[in-house]
Amino acid sequence: MTHVSTKPYLIRAIYEWCVDQGFTPHIAVLVDERTVVPPGYARDGQIVLNLGPDATNQLLMGNELITFQARFGGAAHALSIPVSNVLAVYARENGHGMAFEPDAATAEGEHAALIEAEDDDEPEQPGPESPSSGGARPAGGRGHLKVVK
Repeated sequence: MTHVSTKPYLIRAIYEWCVDQGFTPHIAVLVDERTVVPPGYARDGQIVLNLGPDATNQLLMGNELITFQARFGGAAHALSIPVSNVLAVYARENGHGMAFEPDAATAEGEHAALIEAEDDDEPEQPGPESPSSGGARPAGGRGHLKVVK
């Protein structure tokens, strides 16, 4: 029997929770040669993408790939994100969601971390915001990634 990672199921569950709660689902993605995003929008090898229903068209969240269309600078682009490159999925408004270890660790043990909103002086975010994400951050504290081992 082939082992299927729990990661795509967790991504879909957090996405659904965000939409049901009226939050804007975002994913932080490691950009590599397998990742198809518009050129010039990734920073430091990462991009944060808004997956909200108003920001995407034809969103498909499979077990291996997340594909959709989105507008960047007014132009429509087709995006393709390997599930293994998703670093986090969370609600923009409060930072709640889940973060994942990079691919190698994910394949070995699927370590995940909960994102908890905390008010602290040095909040961490899972990467830069893309123009399609809206760029807004919650007032007060921001989400802080904590790895649960």
